[in-house]
Amino acid sequence: MPKRLFDIAVSLLALILLTPLLLAVALWIKFDSTGPVFFRQQRVGRHGVPFAIHKFRSMVEAAPALGPPLTVGADARITRAGAWLRRTRVDELPQFIDVLQGTMSLVGPRPEVPRYVALYPPALRDRALAVRPGITDPSSLDFIDEAALLARAADPEREYVEVILPAKLKRAAEYAEQATLWSDMKVMWRTLKVLARA
Repeated sequence: MPKRLFDIAVSLLALILLTPLLLAVALWIKFDSTGPVFFRQQRVGRHGVPFAIHKFRSMVEAAPALGPPLTVGADARITRAGAWLRRTRVDELPQFIDVLQGTMSLVGPRPEVPRYVALYPPALRDRALAVRPGITDPSSLDFIDEAALLARAADPEREYVEVILPAKLKRAAEYAEQATLWSDMKVMWRTLKVLARA
């Protein structure tokens, strides 16, 4: 319960304080390229329940039909506004809405698309999905340069499935078993320091 109350309080405060930025970004996206302001995609949440995640749209409207779900290097589908949104992680800010709705937490394993969750070994799957997915977590900080790593791979999707995904899944399972409100606050502090350098 303390974690949920903390999530609600911080998310409400963040949305109120960031309203001018969120409105400015929404206008920029609309003027920069055709399509909606938000990108919504099905992800797998707590206990395997699917939900639609909110992000600011950082790619062209037809992006899902033009390439894989992974972002590799300087992906040609990324818009001009989207390049900045991704570099600064501002595209993730609408997920405070998901936190208020209860489908996400501030800190927790990053939610995957069903395609990759289907590859989870059963034992690790149950452990990793035992908690709400989060806006940030230790593995997303460990793989902050994931797009660049994939760009250097001969087969990006194979690299993701065989190397990055297992490492993320192991960290997700560890988080689900060991996390406390204090450890969440430390992850949030690490995240803020990373964002300050973006």
